[in-house]
Amino acid sequence: MQPYKGLFVLDAAQGIAGPYCGMMLAAMGAEVVKLEPPAGDWSRGLTARDNGHSVMSTVFNRGKRSIMLDLSKPESQAPLRALVERADVVLEAFRPGVAARIGLGVEATRADCVYLSVSGFGQSGPLSERPCTDGVMQAFSGIVALNTGADGAPHKVGNLLVDVHTGMSAFAAVQAALADRARDAAPRRRVLDVSLLQGAASLLAINVAEAGLLGRMPAELNVPAGAYQARCGAWVMVALVREQDWVDLVGVLEAPQLLSDPRFTDFPTRAANKPALLELLRAIFAQREAADWVAALQAKRLLADRVNTVVDWLAEPHVQAIGAAQMMQQPGLGTLPMSLIPGLGAQLAAAPGIGEHTAEILAEIGATA
Repeated sequence: MQPYKGLFVLDAAQGIAGPYCGMMLAAMGAEVVKLEPPAGDWSRGLTARDNGHSVMSTVFNRGKRSIMLDLSKPESQAPLRALVERADVVLEAFRPGVAARIGLGVEATRADCVYLSVSGFGQSGPLSERPCTDGVMQAFSGIVALNTGADGAPHKVGNLLVDVHTGMSAFAAVQAALADRARDAAPRRRVLDVSLLQGAASLLAINVAEAGLLGRMPAELNVPAGAYQARCGAWVMVALVREQDWVDLVGVLEAPQLLSDPRFTDFPTRAANKPALLELLRAIFAQREAADWVAALQAKRLLADRVNTVVDWLAEPHVQAIGAAQMMQQPGLGTLPMSLIPGLGAQLAAAPGIGEHTAEILAEIGATA
């Protein structure tokens, strides 16, 4: 599906959220030009990297072309203006006010431009100038507080879920703006303010609504759902969504005494007595191998599986059978597996080097730098 073929996108964002949006637009046919400073997008310096490329920048900048402009130099302003005036969509992720100062503000765009600003805390409010990262927003939003480990300490979730989800949200907002633009009788700009704060809040929509309703943190859901270590050292994840699941779990564990214990009657009482219950369950799970537990739990149609690493996931026969991650050749890095885009399955071209297409793009817009 290439619904955005012919659409020109200027991606001046760095990091993850804004570039993710640009990558998705490229996956759906848009021509996406990534504007980079001489040092390149800062994501080029994170994760495994070589020859000016990194895994992070590759994942979120596939399918784009790159132009390098030093916007501190006056001679870069003419090509910048040409790019901005051509763009159907402009993506930026500077601190509020910076884009306007360097010639990338909404006032410089064409009359029907979709203009997306990505930031940590939004374009207004007392924290709008504060720098932010995925981990900081996980802490600020309450995600870290919800992720208490067995050590009793709150932990950041191990991947960049706020950044990625904010990028998905930005893509959805741009799509809505483009669909709305198609109905215009006269051109008008659409300015979109997408923040990590709102991205995290949308991930926590149930928690926000329930905590606000009750005026306190609600009881933990579905206790004793979670991960348990088996005798072999591997971990087994168990999920419970109905009271019958608890009954079935106790049957598999061969621990009928748990059903008659008044501390574990239902989800609320199990949540109130979680430490005592976990001590009992951990001792039971430690008696058998992970493979035995998974087989027994799944035979009972319970929601359970082995806790995989990403390396384990890549080796899973089902993952390989459906081609969930396909190999891509990235110049500068080599061959690496790339997760397919859900629903689209799009295969994108390799990510560009810093300014790889500068001369080509300048020639197309009739400018020099």
